[in-house]
Amino acid sequence: MTKYKELKEVCWRANMEIPKNKLAISTFGNVSSLDAKERIFAIKPSGVPYDEMKPADMVIVDMDGNRVEGKMNPSSDTPTHAVLYRSLPGICSIAHAHSAYAVAWAQACRPIPIYGTTHADHLAHDIPVTKVMSDKMIKGQYEEETGHQIINALKENNLSHLDVEMILVACHGPFTWGATPDRAVYNAVVLEEIAKMACITEQVNPDIKRMKATLINKHYQRKHGKGAYYGQINK
Repeated sequence: MTKYKELKEVCWRANMEIPKNKLAISTFGNVSSLDAKERIFAIKPSGVPYDEMKPADMVIVDMDGNRVEGKMNPSSDTPTHAVLYRSLPGICSIAHAHSAYAVAWAQACRPIPIYGTTHADHLAHDIPVTKVMSDKMIKGQYEEETGHQIINALKENNLSHLDVEMILVACHGPFTWGATPDRAVYNAVVLEEIAKMACITEQVNPDIKRMKATLINKHYQRKHGKGAYYGQINK
């Protein structure tokens, strides 16, 4: 086994969480795991069913998406991951899901408003959505442009990628990231649940308004603020 054995195994385990958490079917979706020191990342091979994948099948690529090691072709979304790794310092994993409710909001080209405390427990902002890609971008380096669309949406909404670790790509689906593969996948699970809750909320009350700022701030700060008191305090 190569020197990338551990990185491949970490990446494979994260990818196996995609079908386990019903975030995608068949060969849809992918997770990558970065080795920042070596400036390479492991990613799921393209078009391979999850139940057939092995750790050794993970593909190692450099920060430009060029294959470094692996017999299979890397995910077709590899250029998107490469753009995000180059542009978002501090993240070490990216997950791309095709979960139904998150995809529905992406296809509707709508950000997900904060309607309740479950959302506010994780981020104090609406979950952003990118602009619809232009024909020129689609006909060019499509997957690379997807990464640029994500970066631009964060900038346009004045959002930090360390505070908002999830986004919807218009007409496409969700991308999430984090400091670890576990965190990236966790964010994908959370995003899907928030998307589902928001969808049902609008069905129950079509006139629902965004939750008031004081309640948003309370729930976010009690988990993430300087005086956070949610969970167990290490003594």
